[in-house]
Amino acid sequence: MTLAADLKQLTRPQRSAIWASYLGWTLDAFDFFLMVFMLAAIAKEFGTDVKAVAHGVFLTLAARPLGAFVFGLLADRFGRRPILMIDILLFSAFEFASAFAPTLVALLILRFLFGVAMGGEWGIGSSLAMETIPPRLRGPVSGLLQSGYPSGYLLASITYFLLFDHIGWRGMFMVGVAPALFVLFIRRHVEESPVHEVHRGKPNHLFRPLGELARNWKIALYLVVLMAAFNSLSHGTQDLYPTFLQKQHGFDTHTTGLLAIIGNLGAITGGISFGILSERIGRRRAIILAAILVLPVIPLWAWSATPLLLGLGAFLIQVAVQGAWGIVPVHLNELSPGRARGTFPGFAYQLGNLAASWNVVFQTSIAESRHNDYGLALALFAGGAALTVAIWTWFGPERRDVDFVEEARQA
Repeated sequence: MTLAADLKQLTRPQRSAIWASYLGWTLDAFDFFLMVFMLAAIAKEFGTDVKAVAHGVFLTLAARPLGAFVFGLLADRFGRRPILMIDILLFSAFEFASAFAPTLVALLILRFLFGVAMGGEWGIGSSLAMETIPPRLRGPVSGLLQSGYPSGYLLASITYFLLFDHIGWRGMFMVGVAPALFVLFIRRHVEESPVHEVHRGKPNHLFRPLGELARNWKIALYLVVLMAAFNSLSHGTQDLYPTFLQKQHGFDTHTTGLLAIIGNLGAITGGISFGILSERIGRRRAIILAAILVLPVIPLWAWSATPLLLGLGAFLIQVAVQGAWGIVPVHLNELSPGRARGTFPGFAYQLGNLAASWNVVFQTSIAESRHNDYGLALALFAGGAALTVAIWTWFGPERRDVDFVEEARQA
């Protein structure tokens, strides 16, 4: 049966679960990436440098494991659907509050709280989708779900392109309250995960996932290291990219926004394409192939001099980076224990994110110590992270085509 035919056979609840997971991650990423366009503007208003403001990105990333853990436990106990709605409302509220920060310290505190809420969304959304759809569609849907991240970056790029010169950085944060409206869609159209419904009738307490984490500590440790490499690859090629264009090339708002848009179109293309490919060649092979393809694109991406070549480099490198990432939702969910799938994938992901959270500050230090050579800092991180992802994935496990519902019945 073709992919198109499989997709047509999805029920309305299955389609709604996919959309909820994809759009939730899109809007989460949208709120996060608004800030990366505004580091220089915020630094100017508060009379400091970009490195000081970049700590806001670090704090957001560092806070995400706490959110993944807390909201994951709640999702395993009370269900994916209600906790997902609460989580989206919270990160939207903290994004909006960031617009009114009177000092840099206040802004950094708000970005930490935003990170706690942001950390909960990915794990809950991905488990909701993966537990709802047929196993044969997990690869393609995984690519779609993970493309929500560059989709959010794309929306942030367009918003920056259209609005920043008119509303400034505070107005941009106000726009970030929009995801709260998405809760209405979830409340009306999304049903609870069938796996959680099976678990609902069995003895279950809030901290049961902790036992699952302890029993599966080896795979948990493997995934944390893998996600540290993955997050170094994605954030190492994305977070400072607008600053690279602004500081090193002197591009204006529109050129910066346009190049970011091009890069994110490549990311969406890569995520969906490699997600589909992973059903044919396997999760590990698809990840390794995409990671290796990063390497030959680095010189074009980091050291080109013209907007045309920079745009081509941005498109191609994000095809590869997000191509590898497109397999992450399905790979982590398939490797997770069923009784802790609300907690396990997101917590492993965000602990890896914590390990990589200092990257943006470290990259900024490298660039500023070399007269704003952001291209060098981006290239070093992209190359090192891509090789690490490929090598670590090669030695790791793979677990495909597991029937999550049947697994839950037998647990």
